[in-house]
Amino acid sequence: MLAGRRVGAVHWSRGGGVKIMAKKGKRLIAGYEGIDRDASYSVDDAVKLIKKSATAKFDETIELSLNLGVDPRHADQNVRGVVALPHGTGKTMRVAVFAKGDKADAAKAAGADLVGGDDLAEKIQGGEMNFDRVIATPDMMGVVGKLGKVLGPRGLMPNPKLGTVTPDVETAVKNAKAGEVQFRAEKAGIVHAGVGKASFTEQQLNENVRAFLGAIIKVKPTGVKGAYLKKISLSSTMGPGVKVSVSEASAS
Repeated sequence: MLAGRRVGAVHWSRGGGVKIMAKKGKRLIAGYEGIDRDASYSVDDAVKLIKKSATAKFDETIELSLNLGVDPRHADQNVRGVVALPHGTGKTMRVAVFAKGDKADAAKAAGADLVGGDDLAEKIQGGEMNFDRVIATPDMMGVVGKLGKVLGPRGLMPNPKLGTVTPDVETAVKNAKAGEVQFRAEKAGIVHAGVGKASFTEQQLNENVRAFLGAIIKVKPTGVKGAYLKKISLSSTMGPGVKVSVSEASAS
């Protein structure tokens, strides 16, 4: 082989090693047409570009990602909360509820998919995890607390601050089913969430994106020094990412 020769997606290096080169699919290449990857767009323009590039055969999820100037390792820089998107997420939310008596009946009436106590805990311990949200009444936290090692790593542990430990399970279930989104900054200060589907109208996506950004700004930690919103991008499941103007988003 000749040094430096490239064959297809494989590059042969001078040292004889092989380096596999990333190859973009035709859909992704087409999706970048009309997008300036170095530019930052307004929310309205970003939504238009993302909808145009979402050409997969399924209804792609529109995802919002933010790089925040926080260090979640410090208690005074935690970013966590919940926001009710005006038009929901377009995703069918499966909800599990720990409750008994009248509260259990109210949860079932509100549309909960799984309702129980010790029996539900046993199913979860056994590996049954076919739900997206866990809600519990305060008196059931003794049972739920034993599932910390199972639910915690998946971000499913009920929390009073997120409205998932509450005596009003009926409202909590309805909110979850309506498209309420929980968010939390990861170790690198990254927050991401689905804010709708490609089938949504531009106005619906605009309003959902702005609602999410507003919720993030509202919970800005007091311990943050310097820029809080550092980078924002919008993308679809199979499409390219588009940078969103931080200054415009901050003024939303």
